[in-house]
Amino acid sequence: MPGPKSVLIWDRLRNWLRTAKSLCPPEEAKEFRLDSLENQITALENECSGDYQWIGFCHNDLQYGNIMIDEETNVLTIIDYEYASFNPVAYDIANHFCEMAADYHSSKPHILDYSRYPDVDEQKRFVKTYLNISGEEPDAEVVENLLQSIEKHTLASHLVWGLWGIISDHVNDIDFDYKEYARQRFEQYWHKSAILTS
Repeated sequence: MPGPKSVLIWDRLRNWLRTAKSLCPPEEAKEFRLDSLENQITALENECSGDYQWIGFCHNDLQYGNIMIDEETNVLTIIDYEYASFNPVAYDIANHFCEMAADYHSSKPHILDYSRYPDVDEQKRFVKTYLNISGEEPDAEVVENLLQSIEKHTLASHLVWGLWGIISDHVNDIDFDYKEYARQRFEQYWHKSAILTS
């Protein structure tokens, strides 16, 4: 893709945090701990930036509703690029894994089920297949480094979509419980953050 290949995720997080703070009444901002998120974003950026960064053009919203497969030809088409930008590939894959918790066709599409998050074997299979696109078997160290980076970037995914949920709750009239969705994403952020930083 043309244009500068600079990472957008951290600027997006800070911009969406400012927007969320401007839209939320004080009690809601307190409930979602918005005042603590600037420091969390900075710490996470520092943590993730220390890793090997494979930057690529990322979809940034790669959930099953944005992946179309022609049943006759098996041709895969990805749609809905409104959030696309250059980012760490680990972020895009982490976001895809997080989206596996969603069932947007259920009677409660805002409810996430993290038991559906891929286990370590499934993550490894996905990453090996992804890296095998070159036609060569990926090196075990490369696979492991990418898996570790993906794990850290799940935190960024939870923050992005948590803030998106708060903002959307204030600006959208679509029948979707954005606030509950945001609550679940932030709960996962704090839960996983405690595990990864302990």
